[in-house]
Formats: sequence, structure tokens, C-alpha cells
Amino acid sequence: MRVRRGALEEVGACVPAKSGKVFVVSTADVWRIHGAAFTAGMEGREFELLEFPGGEERKRFAEVEALAERMVDLGGDRTSLVIAFGGGIVNDLGGFLAAIFMRGIPVVQVPTTLLAQVDAGVGGKTGVNLVSGKNLVGAFHQPVAVLIDPDLLATLPDREYRAGLAEVIKCGIIRDEPLFRLLAERYEAVQKRDPGLVEQSIATSVRIKCEVVSADEKEGGLRKILNFGHTIGHALEAETGYARFLHGEAVALGMRAAVNLSHLTGYLSAEDGVDMLECINLYGPWPSARDLTPEQVFRHVRKDKKTLRGAVHFVLASRIGQTEVVSGIDDRIVLEALGKALA
Repeated sequence: MRVRRGALEEVGACVPAKSGKVFVVSTADVWRIHGAAFTAGMEGREFELLEFPGGEERKRFAEVEALAERMVDLGGDRTSLVIAFGGGIVNDLGGFLAAIFMRGIPVVQVPTTLLAQVDAGVGGKTGVNLVSGKNLVGAFHQPVAVLIDPDLLATLPDREYRAGLAEVIKCGIIRDEPLFRLLAERYEAVQKRDPGLVEQSIATSVRIKCEVVSADEKEGGLRKILNFGHTIGHALEAETGYARFLHGEAVALGMRAAVNLSHLTGYLSAEDGVDMLECINLYGPWPSARDLTPEQVFRHVRKDKKTLRGAVHFVLASRIGQTEVVSGIDDRIVLEALGKALA
């Protein structure tokens, strides 16, 4: 794990010497902006560029198959290595491609968006979407290296940056009150991408995720807390065909629902709930969901991969920095919490 400005200069050093052919999965926009710097960082090491069209709606089996066929055509084998160079979608799909090609080859994650740097690029979760829901097919496949370069965020559109901040807020709510307070109290500087605050936010979020994943790699217990806001967030993405919300935007609305649900079920005080909602709303505006009914969204919740034996499991906040995983919540309460979040 490398987290520092200018780290892209070291990407070649992340490739193990024994690796065979190197395949770089990226998108046209990322390659246009950062391809030259990536190539320089490879220090003469040859690689094949595999272009993925991008978009949550294209994170599907068909795209993985097409990339795998291309790898075979280009001479890929069990000594090959994949570098996923892009945002969260590329990290998810590139990691999944590496997990299943020739029954598993190494992957290096080089996330280029804030959301990917604090979430998708770290932790070894890979996957693709089904029509039924998000990331319903995937594999745990830990990268051999993760290279995080905050300098790559300089070209990130504001909307993408805010979407990434939703995942940082999540880290503060679930496990780190000082991070949450920093985001709530210095939001103007964070919004303006103050370099020190950006680096601190990334480093703290990555530390939190690494601590959780190292204790529970395959989500048998503790790792479930990283799903705060995601059960509803994924449902929102599925209901709108992955076309309206960026992932972080859906998570922001999902966190609003989770905070409401935490309060309605008696796990969270009104005071902490207000603080959480105010912080989430500070980093908007988030896309409107007023045209969606709670019932429309809730029908996707039961298909979520965190639903076990028919029971929906929700991550609820009990205070800032602490959560609990709860099942068996009455559907009417969930719909009420959803209605408030979507309004």
C-alpha cells in the first residue's frame, strides 16, 4: 500500500519481477488525462492497454468476457498480471477479471477517483452487476499492491469528488469520530480540496478500511459495518438503472435512510442523528430522488447480497464512530425511514 503525492511515478515498481505479460484495464477518459504519466511510471516495462467503456451499466459479465478474450488473443497466461487504472468501476471490474482469468492472476489497483482511493481500490472486493442488483456476482481477490496518488484528483470533476466524500463521511460515522468532526467543521476547506485535508481524509479512510478488512477479510462479521448506507444505496442504483446516481451519491442518500432508521429503531440519539444528517447534506447537493417511492426502492433491498435467508441486515449507527448490524426490522419502519431520506 502506497499513499503519497506523485506515487504514480512508482507504478512500475509495483509489478513483481516474475510477472509475465502486463494488462492495464482503463477507460478512454482516464487514459487521455493520465496515460502519459502512467506510461512514464512503468519505466519502460511493456504492457497491453485494455480499454473498458466505463459506466455502472457496463459493469457486466459481457464486458469481462470481452476483456478476457482480448487477453487470450494477446498471449495472456497464468503468469500475467492486471493493473486496474481508473475509478471504482474499473477497480471492481478489473479486479474481478484478474480473480477469474486462468482461475486467478495477480492484480495491482491504481485508483484515480476519491471514491476508489478510499473504497473500491482497497479491501479485495471485486464484482460485476446483474440486472437484479449491484455487485451480486464477484470474488474476494486481494491486490498484490495498491497505489494511491492524491495528485490524480486534481482533474476530478466536482461531482465525482463530492461522491467520493460520501464514502469518507461513512468512515467517520462508522469508526472515527475525529474524522467525522473534521468533515463537519471544515467542510468549506474540504470542498475546496485543501491538500492537507484531502491527504488526511484519504489516509484515515484507508487506515480504517485496512483495519476492518484485516480483521474480517470475507465479511463474516466486522466488515459488514463498511456497508453503512449501501443497502439502500445499491437499491437506489438498481431502481434507476445505474443511470441517475454516481455510487457515492446513492450512498449519501442511503446513509440518510440509515440514520433515520437508526433513530426510529431507538439505536441512535436525536442529537447524533441531526449531526450526521447535517454533515451528509453539507456535501451535496445530491441528485433528487423525490419521484421514487419507498416501495419502489425497497423491492430491491430484498435482493441485496447482505440479505440472508430472507432476512434483511441493516448497518445502524448507535453513535458517531460506532455501528451495529441489525436484522428483523419491521418493513413499515424501513419504509418510513426511506420516505424521509428521499423527500
